[in-house]
Amino acid sequence: MTSIIYRAIFRLKKFLKGLLTFTYQTRLLENVKKGEVPKHLGVIVDGNRRHAKRLGLPVTEGHKIGTETLHRFLDWCDELKIPVVTLWLFSTQNYSRSEEEVKTLMKLILEEVERMVNDSEMQAKEIRVKVIGRKELLPDEVRQGLEKLEMGTENRTGRLIQLAISYGGREEIVDAVKGYLEECERNGVSLTEARAGFSEIELSKNLYNATVLDPDFVIRTSGEIRLSGFLLWQSAYSEFYFLDANWPAFRKIDFLRAIRSFQQRSRRFGK
Repeated sequence: MTSIIYRAIFRLKKFLKGLLTFTYQTRLLENVKKGEVPKHLGVIVDGNRRHAKRLGLPVTEGHKIGTETLHRFLDWCDELKIPVVTLWLFSTQNYSRSEEEVKTLMKLILEEVERMVNDSEMQAKEIRVKVIGRKELLPDEVRQGLEKLEMGTENRTGRLIQLAISYGGREEIVDAVKGYLEECERNGVSLTEARAGFSEIELSKNLYNATVLDPDFVIRTSGEIRLSGFLLWQSAYSEFYFLDANWPAFRKIDFLRAIRSFQQRSRRFGK
């Protein structure tokens, strides 16, 4: 009889905790909807491996669980009508991980690409997808899938989802400088003239996606307090939010708290 009572009390406590969390989250969402949301939200998706190790699972399982969080996260962004979201999913440094892990990540990316290509809801909402990074380093099948996804959505007029895959911020700046010099060479501009004409504007024009606004807010999960090269040039005046939760454990309530934090700040752009 005592054990039955204990189990009943445990279930009641769990129910009440869930009810309080739901009530708080609902009110938080209502308040956040009244304020300004980021026009371009950047996210450093981090902590999949640590989450898996904490649960005693293979690191590859952490990436699979993280994919489910990714689906929920994009729904939350859609609910707040955030116009541009950039997700850093795979860095150029990630190629140094084990062959098994890299293969798993590539497989997951390809599966997500195929899902997005055939996603009727994305089609109905006119959601565009752009991939930024050194795509030439990716396996042929993955690169071709990403190109198909980009071309299939490029004429849509809705929100933009940018996928940073095989991406590094330093590499992007190097590639931008190379792009500027190649353009000068094609136009017969001498090195002296190219050097004289080089500017912040010229570099910005040669970034992977020069047409998109710089991110006004960047979130990083997993407790790391650094950018690790994410949108180095573009994030000069971004607001940042770091939280301890690993990506697979990132909840809607964490997301809403982050947006609330953004809304409470005053952006001064170095002034």
